[in-house]
Amino acid sequence: MKIGITFDLKSEYLKAGFTDEEAGEFDREDTIEAIETELQKLGHKTERIGNIKQLAAALLSGNRWDLVFNIAEGMYGVAREAQVPALLDAYNIPYTFSDAMVMALSLHKGFTKSIIRDAKIPTADFINVNTIDDVKKINLPYPLFVKPAAEGTGKGIDEKSVINNPSDLEPTCRHLLEKYKQPVLVETYLPGREFTVGIVGTGDDAKSIGALEVILREEAEKNVYSYVNKEKCEDLVIYKVCYEPIARECEEVALQSWKALNCRDAGRVDVKLDKNDVPNFLEVNPLAGIHPLHSDLPILATQQGISYSELIKMIMNSATKRIYGK
Repeated sequence: MKIGITFDLKSEYLKAGFTDEEAGEFDREDTIEAIETELQKLGHKTERIGNIKQLAAALLSGNRWDLVFNIAEGMYGVAREAQVPALLDAYNIPYTFSDAMVMALSLHKGFTKSIIRDAKIPTADFINVNTIDDVKKINLPYPLFVKPAAEGTGKGIDEKSVINNPSDLEPTCRHLLEKYKQPVLVETYLPGREFTVGIVGTGDDAKSIGALEVILREEAEKNVYSYVNKEKCEDLVIYKVCYEPIARECEEVALQSWKALNCRDAGRVDVKLDKNDVPNFLEVNPLAGIHPLHSDLPILATQQGISYSELIKMIMNSATKRIYGK
């Protein structure tokens, strides 16, 4: 097949004047190289397309592909991860990973949690703060956890995200509303262990490839899987595959969530234990990072004996089966 690859290249945005944090979710050159190499090993002809604007220009020039391997995150808007899938849908071009509806929904953590709650899957109580006046409506027990509703890579999360008293809640929400120009999610703080569960497949074919425990080192920012901890994960975080019985419970919550949200092909579901050690849904990442050494999903796969080559093959098998029936 002729496969196009859509992506946002971090170096291009940095050259254009964006900050490290603004470009924090975007991919490195070696990620694109790794994906392209594996697709070529599978016998496909590849073409690097690039970001949404480059995709639009290519489509207007008449370029077409049998399939697009999409890892484009987008720059603007709460629905930015849905932009490339929506444009490809408009041209009836199939692509890997979840569709525009799922991408738009899942980036808004509050809307996603509403569906999870309706599906009777455990998740911490929460409220969406759209304006500073919404803080007055919050009637949740402390401590609370506060973060931007539609960011990734831990943006907007640091040690101040855990709120222990009412006097800190309003200024923290105000700061996030002003800085990120989007709603703020306020939820009951979950004090237990944190896991990320890797999922491969779609619908009834979806399966967990394991639960990776996220363990913060002594020198890491305390109690939070923050932007700094994620960016410096090699030094601040220990990732350990969990084989304890609690891991199976986390995987079950993750699989239920994946299916309830109609996610496709591959991704991650983050789970955290509450004070009673019950696994709770945190958030879903249907467009998980896929750097062979740096990203959680490939790290988990590797520790489970699944090579990077096999992971890319599993993703492609899921996509081709749901698109072409084989």
